[in-house]
Amino acid sequence: MPDDSSDNNTLISGGHLVAKALKAEGVEVIYTLCGGHIIDIYDGCVDEGIDVVDVRHEQVAAHAADGYARITGKPGCAVVTAGPGTTDAVTGVANAFRAESPMLLIGGQGAHTQHKMGSLQDLPHVDMMTPITKFAATVPDTARAADMVSMAFRECYHGAPGPSFLEIPRDVLDAKVPADKARVPRAGHYRASTRSAGDPEAIEKLADLLVHAEKPAILLGSQVWTTRGTAAATELVRALNVPAYMNGAGRGTLPPGDPHHFQLSRRYAFSNADLIVIVGTPFDFRMGYGKRLSSEATVVQIDLDYRTVGKNRDIDLGIVGDAGLVLKSVTEAASGRVNGGASRRKEWLDELRAAEQTAIDKRLPSLRSDASPIHPYRLVSEINDFLTEDSIYIGDGGDIVTFSGQVVQPKAPGHWMDPGPLGTLGVGIPFVLAAKQARPDKEVVALFGDGAFSLTGWDFETLVRYNLPFVGIVGNNSSMNQIRYGQKAKYGTERERVGNTLGDVHYDKFAQLLGGYGEEVRDPADIGPALRRARESGKPSLINVWVDPDAYAPGTMNQTMYK
Repeated sequence: MPDDSSDNNTLISGGHLVAKALKAEGVEVIYTLCGGHIIDIYDGCVDEGIDVVDVRHEQVAAHAADGYARITGKPGCAVVTAGPGTTDAVTGVANAFRAESPMLLIGGQGAHTQHKMGSLQDLPHVDMMTPITKFAATVPDTARAADMVSMAFRECYHGAPGPSFLEIPRDVLDAKVPADKARVPRAGHYRASTRSAGDPEAIEKLADLLVHAEKPAILLGSQVWTTRGTAAATELVRALNVPAYMNGAGRGTLPPGDPHHFQLSRRYAFSNADLIVIVGTPFDFRMGYGKRLSSEATVVQIDLDYRTVGKNRDIDLGIVGDAGLVLKSVTEAASGRVNGGASRRKEWLDELRAAEQTAIDKRLPSLRSDASPIHPYRLVSEINDFLTEDSIYIGDGGDIVTFSGQVVQPKAPGHWMDPGPLGTLGVGIPFVLAAKQARPDKEVVALFGDGAFSLTGWDFETLVRYNLPFVGIVGNNSSMNQIRYGQKAKYGTERERVGNTLGDVHYDKFAQLLGGYGEEVRDPADIGPALRRARESGKPSLINVWVDPDAYAPGTMNQTMYK
């Protein structure tokens, strides 16, 4: 229907229609790198009160839109020019696709009148984007611009969330049409709720399984946070006395110290449990494609996407639905049934807690090591101690972030960000940008590998320009160490340094050069004080910590690709 607020005699451009559709979706900021094809969108955003944040690389714009969606629960938006502008953003869109993050990338395109003539930056964007989006299309006519933006947003939420792509030819974007000829969707009137509580019979069956299980375990994955199902997940594990493991954005569902919060005994639990419930996590490489679960256990999988349930591994029960609603329904269905089976599980939880302590004891010497170069375990232990209730933690790297996954524990839901299953390096600075803009009340702490920071690090200047302070740490071993380990294991020490060794870069000085706070650390005793000085500086910061290049994370040494 036409926008009732518009005068029917008024002419409106394609860019302004796009901005109105973004406003209707609740988009508050677009991330962009300018180009002649897209500037009318900027003009519309100014009129609609949407912030235009300009970055130095289109990959950063796409990653920031992804990060904004994760933090806020609302779709992010990036706007880039045609050709290399759009291809630069491909990695960010692909990362959002694998991470199930709802975002819209808008790309420019040459004018329709110049189709197939070799116009500036002309490429088949839609063909390129189709495999890595939930929806990709060209806006064919100016009057359809807002309508197709709303269509793209709808598709972002079809099944598990994900990205959409629209290309808009320059003549379509710049042209003006009568306002009454354009459909401008009204906020809240063009998308239906996608929340489903799952099959009621399956809910009852899972409740029965949980009540009667002797040794249950549950994995709370990213969809618990995506669906904002934290409260429901917490209620279930506490009411039914179920040990919980968390991965991805699901980290922080339970606070550290909670009696049902487990981290280091997952393999033991999955090898010995009689019931395993996997929530919002596919059986991908992180799960050993399902092979790490006991063949004797009853396995239940809950997911937003029907295609994910039972993929790579047989299951005993599959439930398609919203993680929060499903878990809430299961808890209600189990209510009052022989104390939910909870009282029988004390010995099982004690057994798992002992396994946790064994793992901690094994790592303790490294966590407290005074060695120089600094052991990565000591660095991530110091970071974990540094985090507050308000700290959002972002991990961007290979081996160093693998170390942190075993030690760093976010204190609250939504306070952990990593790239997700695509394993994309370079998300750190864009995620910081999005997190600080979306939640300026929160402290942001980011750990980078030196290789990862190098990919998008120039947008540290964007953080300085927008006055977005954060505490950044570079675990610097002058190597792409996760790959180096694999080469060493496969080809021997004589060829372990081929194509993976970096220069000894002083990232602290880089931060200072761009107007931020920088400090170098070589002594482990100096890590904590340096972090506190970075916090107190009130600036974007980089603490350059020289870590031992010959220390590898267990997760690196156990990678599937090297087996």
